[in-house]
Amino acid sequence: MRVDQMGPKHGAKKSRKRVGRGIGGKGGKTAGRGTKGQYARNTVARGFEGGQMPLKQRVPKLKGFNNPFRVEYQAINLDTLEALGVSEISAELLISKGLIRKGNLVKVLGRGKVSKALSLSVHAVSQTAQEAITAAGGKITILPKPFRGVRPPASGSQFTNR
Repeated sequence: MRVDQMGPKHGAKKSRKRVGRGIGGKGGKTAGRGTKGQYARNTVARGFEGGQMPLKQRVPKLKGFNNPFRVEYQAINLDTLEALGVSEISAELLISKGLIRKGNLVKVLGRGKVSKALSLSVHAVSQTAQEAITAAGGKITILPKPFRGVRPPASGSQFTNR
């Protein structure tokens, strides 16, 4: 047997039903579409709701707004950094200690006090935290964002905030 002689098993492939070929046979005259009406005459657009405002157009009119360009940070406070007892703090160290999750952006917030000089490399720092760290003699390195430009790519579907 050769490849050109092979084919599907007999009876496995069924030819489609040809409708609308005269009133003599099955599937003639109305061809399974019933009588009269929009569905009998031609196709109806996908998502058409009989003249009612379609869902994809109703949703943007609903109250509220979800910013698809929101930048989410995982916050960590000064008192937590102080409790670590380490002077060199980076995102990798915080991940290894289990304080933040891998892949998240880190922002240091100003709750608590700093007694010794800290060297931070994080994605963002609040103004109060920055003042406290520099007052203690520490330095801050701001890491670049993982996306290009000012804002991240939009998240959501094609109808997000349109």
